[in-house]
Amino acid sequence: MADRVLNEDTEQIISDSRLPWRKMAGTSVLVTGATGLIGTVLVRVLAAANQKYGLKLKLIGSGRDSDKGEMLTRDYGLDMFISGDIRQSLSTEAIPATVEYIIHCAAITKSADMVAKPVDVITTAVDGTRNVLELAKECHSISVVYLSSMEVYGQNLLGEVQEKDLGYLDLCNTRSSYSESKRLCESLCAAYSAQYGVPVKIARLAQTFGAGTPQADTRVFAQFAHSAMAQENIVLHTEGRSRGNYCYLADAVRGLLTLLLCGTNGQAYNIANPEASVTIREMAELVASEVGQDRIKTVVEIPSDIEKRGYAPEVGFKLNADKLKALGWYPRYGLAAMYKRMIADWQGK
Repeated sequence: MADRVLNEDTEQIISDSRLPWRKMAGTSVLVTGATGLIGTVLVRVLAAANQKYGLKLKLIGSGRDSDKGEMLTRDYGLDMFISGDIRQSLSTEAIPATVEYIIHCAAITKSADMVAKPVDVITTAVDGTRNVLELAKECHSISVVYLSSMEVYGQNLLGEVQEKDLGYLDLCNTRSSYSESKRLCESLCAAYSAQYGVPVKIARLAQTFGAGTPQADTRVFAQFAHSAMAQENIVLHTEGRSRGNYCYLADAVRGLLTLLLCGTNGQAYNIANPEASVTIREMAELVASEVGQDRIKTVVEIPSDIEKRGYAPEVGFKLNADKLKALGWYPRYGLAAMYKRMIADWQGK
């Protein structure tokens, strides 16, 4: 069955006894960026929980891809899909329902766009987040989760990093358009929580992948997987010294739902598997060994146009997830399993 792994992940999430699903009964849920990677899986999981527990949820999605919105409506029973730019105001006229729960996923996340279209990156993040927070204020929402990123931590941090830590960002580097706008959005969330009582929680996600990740994904982890599947050497465009922090897609979605239903308003939480914190080089070698079965190797070829590719600045920290774990969350899958489950999903196994 083509969706076996993704179906298994969905069932594991909705069967987690730590998630108080009944709190959502009879409410409306809005997922912005519903056509993106995390948004799509969230819609799938919410639809499955709705059916399993008879919650009578009203599921609303928004995004820029109207064709994919139609697919979500057809396959997962979205009650409404709003096609458009998140920078345009979201009002109760456009959404004819009281929205009790909001998960705000909409953002520009392609590294190349952070260099080529930094203004779009910033305005999509800041204007879009303000629109969502205004909607939550207007609707007196019960809970809101904002998807931030581990990139808010910047550079120069070493060792284990908790939510109170903060590093350096070069504001004149256009690649910082993403990181700095995420910081400002977090500040907006804290401001709306303090001034208006908007019940928002901040999720600082590690890099996330697993079953449900499109095969067309161009990020480094996907390139490694494709190389291993093709039995070709893994080519690094840097020396691979930067440390990455990762989380399996289903684990991350379960973390977001944990924050939505159990998190503390105005607080930020890391969502990461601390055991899946490795350098890029270490990850490449793991994939060559575990997936490529030691038939391939890792080589370094630094391109001449590396500045235009928008790679994140080098980091050396490991995300601490104790704050989220205190709410009952835990990561189920490590890095090798993340790859194996993603590839099994791609192969329809």
